[in-house]
Amino acid sequence: MDITNKSRKPLSVPLPGGKKLFLGPGKTGQVTTKALEHPPLLALLESGDLTRADGLHKTQEAGGSKIAPSSGSRHGTSGAMRQSGDR
Repeated sequence: MDITNKSRKPLSVPLPGGKKLFLGPGKTGQVTTKALEHPPLLALLESGDLTRADGLHKTQEAGGSKIAPSSGSRHGTSGAMRQSGDR
């Protein structure tokens, strides 16, 4: 689940287990659904400092906008790992 900092100041978002998520102004971070039920995080959501994006990235991935790696050969590479050191 994505959450976005809508305030103009950096936020330290308290998460369950004593962890924190640091979000700059306008930045987005990911939290679990369990974390969304955490009372300090709920308070930030209700105050309007944070907003949650429900399924925003799921719809973008379904559109097939991912770029597949090219199947062409790379210039000068054999595909094998280069050995180094004393052997």
